Amino acid sequence: MTELWQDRGFGLYVHWPFCAAKCPYCDFNSHVRASVDQAKWADALASEIRRTGVETGPRVLSSIFFGGGTPSLMEPSTVETVLSAARDVWPFANDIEITLEANPTSVEAHRFEGYAKHGVNRVSLGVQALNNADLRNLGRLHDVEDAQIAFSIAREIFDRVSFDLIYARQNQSLDDWHTELSTALDMAVDHLSLYQLTIEEGTAFWDRAQRGSLKGLPTDDLGADLYDLTQELCENAGYTAYEVSNHAREGAKSKHNLLYWRGGDYAGIGPGAHGRLTLNGQRQATECWKQPEAWLNAASNGSGIKETTSLSCLDVADERLIMGLRLKEGLDIDDVSSLIDWPRFNTLLDGSMIWKNGSRIGATDQGRPLLNYLISQLAKS
Repeated sequence: MTELWQDRGFGLYVHWPFCAAKCPYCDFNSHVRASVDQAKWADALASEIRRTGVETGPRVLSSIFFGGGTPSLMEPSTVETVLSAARDVWPFANDIEITLEANPTSVEAHRFEGYAKHGVNRVSLGVQALNNADLRNLGRLHDVEDAQIAFSIAREIFDRVSFDLIYARQNQSLDDWHTELSTALDMAVDHLSLYQLTIEEGTAFWDRAQRGSLKGLPTDDLGADLYDLTQELCENAGYTAYEVSNHAREGAKSKHNLLYWRGGDYAGIGPGAHGRLTLNGQRQATECWKQPEAWLNAASNGSGIKETTSLSCLDVADERLIMGLRLKEGLDIDDVSSLIDWPRFNTLLDGSMIWKNGSRIGATDQGRPLLNYLISQLAKS
């Protein structure tokens, strides 16, 4: 019997937890350290890959993603050790996508050539804003000129370059965003990730908001207008919103992220990394130790996995609904049929919030900004 991952792909996520500074909006597992023993970390990451390879057996690896934290703080030799271990354990697909997230500073850009030499073929730059005042407010260590220089270097070295921007920032108007996004689209190669600023619990921005000192955030109406403007400008420039926050030209979608959204398998390596692996017919969720030193100690002594949970059929269907509705292509209704509340499904269908085409369903353009609502309505209580 063919398992889902065989149709939808198998990937590797590698988490590098270190940053030069903690951004006030960031709720990712990122930590500032005065120094990092890169050789020790490289060995531990490689060891975890080899351990996971024993569990999975020889699968074809379709994508690798170095996320963080700030992976561009890794030395090229660290990346080489990780990729060499992965290559020893799993055969690489001929068209494997190997992405590394990078900050657009001059120091990190100088490592790009080394990453490419060892196999990285796609870079995602955390530009976040094309406005120096807002970059400072977001706690970024680069300015607009740094970002433009790093982007130019990346374009010379990699065929595929993406970058991120955050909008719905403090005191940002529609005209401001129109100008900034237009500039970004003129710069872009083939992919943009565009995220609305969200104030997450546990961040510095959250603390400021609780004290009433985070001023100038957009109203709900302005946030909706900013979203609509984003879709309009990107579509007009040939960048389809293939996922709620991701826009790409034809043929330039992120293979690794599609693997998540389509329900493929992926090994999660590194502090706080999550994975989804189908082993002996059972879909399992893995979670690594979050604190970097705790993970390093555990990985050096056998396994960096803190917890493994067997997922029920309903668990899997719930994940497929949550992830699949994010995609413009939607998902196969057979993946979630056991979960769907059909009377409410038909109500949403009649209200043009979702669509159905043969065996596939998805959120309409009208419904996509309201995904949490759609999921709450579609899933049985």
